[in-house]
Amino acid sequence: MKSRELYAIFEQMADLMEIQGEQSFRVNSYRRAARTMKELTTDIDELAKTGGIVELPGIGKGMAGKIEEYLASGKIAAHQELLQAVPPELPALLEVPGLGPKKVALAWKELGVVDVTTLKSAIDSGKLAKLKGLGEKSVLQISEGLSFAEKSTGRTPLGLAMPLAEELVAAMRAVKGVRRAEYCGSLRRGAETIGDVDILCESDDGAAVVKAFTSLPQAKKVLASGTTKGSILVERRDGVQVQADCRVVPKASFGAALQYFTGSKEHNVRLREMAVKRKWKLNEWGLFDGDKPLAGEDEADIYKKLGLSYIPPEQREDRGEFEPEAHTTLITLDDIRGDLHMHTDASDGTCDARTMARAAQERGYEYIAVTDHSKSSAIANGLSIDRMWKQIERIRELNKTLKAITVLVGCECDILSDGKLDYPDQILAACDFVVASVHSALRQDRKKVTSRVLKAMENPFVTLLGHPTGRLINKREAMDLDMTAVIAKAVETGTALELNAAWQRLDLCDLHVRQARDAGVMLCIDTDSHSTAQLDQMRLGILTARRGWLRKQDVLNTRPLPDLRKWIQKKREKA
Repeated sequence: MKSRELYAIFEQMADLMEIQGEQSFRVNSYRRAARTMKELTTDIDELAKTGGIVELPGIGKGMAGKIEEYLASGKIAAHQELLQAVPPELPALLEVPGLGPKKVALAWKELGVVDVTTLKSAIDSGKLAKLKGLGEKSVLQISEGLSFAEKSTGRTPLGLAMPLAEELVAAMRAVKGVRRAEYCGSLRRGAETIGDVDILCESDDGAAVVKAFTSLPQAKKVLASGTTKGSILVERRDGVQVQADCRVVPKASFGAALQYFTGSKEHNVRLREMAVKRKWKLNEWGLFDGDKPLAGEDEADIYKKLGLSYIPPEQREDRGEFEPEAHTTLITLDDIRGDLHMHTDASDGTCDARTMARAAQERGYEYIAVTDHSKSSAIANGLSIDRMWKQIERIRELNKTLKAITVLVGCECDILSDGKLDYPDQILAACDFVVASVHSALRQDRKKVTSRVLKAMENPFVTLLGHPTGRLINKREAMDLDMTAVIAKAVETGTALELNAAWQRLDLCDLHVRQARDAGVMLCIDTDSHSTAQLDQMRLGILTARRGWLRKQDVLNTRPLPDLRKWIQKKREKA
């Protein structure tokens, strides 16, 4: 989408301007424009035709002109000028966790740091730590961030890979001669990051299908083209290129190939061992007894012939899925009755509460909780105590006008560095639903950060621990949190743990979800939405939940509203 491309360009322009010392009001104007482009759900081309661009929030005539320039030419001259004013590899340093525009500017201008190599040299020599405003602790974080960024290279987050794969599958289903097309690989298993995008097609004319695949308009470069497999480079919505592979198999092998190329490797090894014990052979072409085919057309038949119940793709990691207790009904998107963590324009969201409620109702939800940021989140326009009281009144009044959906009064209350909460108990008690989250001092040592989280969970008005580890996929490592202690405290206090479905977070991860489920903790899957479009991220949370073996009964927001209220009240009554 062009609005997404403009979002990336405006963000980079703001960063480059900050590096070059531009005035903050100019930098912020581009950040506001970037945010508008990020949240835009209307076709930007259509807005341009009707002159509606200047009516968008944060978009004046000058910015509208740049958008129109990009729509016409694919470039913005001012953006190109900013890029030419800095060394070519300097902007890439902004991807290193711990390095923002101001630190990049300082390292460049004072030490001649222009790329990863010179950054490492500045760290190793000790020169970076001597710069004003940095120091040993800050440089240690940058060094750790650099190491983390290098380990993450080449992996695409689930939320960026999924729409790309769906677009490619839709295109291949429209190709003449293709009877079935599905994505597979780690993406089908719902893994939080993936390597390549894998597409499987059923057809009798492999060469023609591969040719169609390598000729797709999404193909930026053709890497390989054969009679049964083709490889291309495609572009994510953030401009990064990813390899996509298409394999073509006949009808008799489609199910076996779908199973094989979905994996995981460890899961497939276990299946092959089961086949070998029966003196059979299992591969991507089918399950065979000698030359006699036993199964292959349908994926479920592979499992059935091997004496197994069908194992959902999300469970195929060789983590106990072959055991009898694994055979359970996993949660689905249809089980969700509401979303209990979202933001409105009262803090850093883009829509008002009524608009969010209407969008949730369209998705079939019975309830939502509006949980705008608390006062210490200044960067997110957190609500002062006075503004929060007015918010409570406003949401109560809104509910009087709604019929098919209920809006719970909530807040996302910061857990401060000493474990205290950002709002007094009087405000928390007036809320229906309280999300407590860590947003600052994430690099505290294990003992300190765990202690502050446990202290917050003891508050009787805290319903949910939001995005518990604070990680950002491929961007920021999780806090050094003792999850075993957090899970034990959740059981003790009756606090739910969040599975934050925002694609940048997916926090808790699948392993911690499974650990919490096994301990009997109640989990809650929320999108942390800042716009109506982000409500659709719920499906990413469901994939992670299924990887953690969650069932409907393990998830708080699958409950009808009266049962949800009872569950919340149970902890409050303990006080």
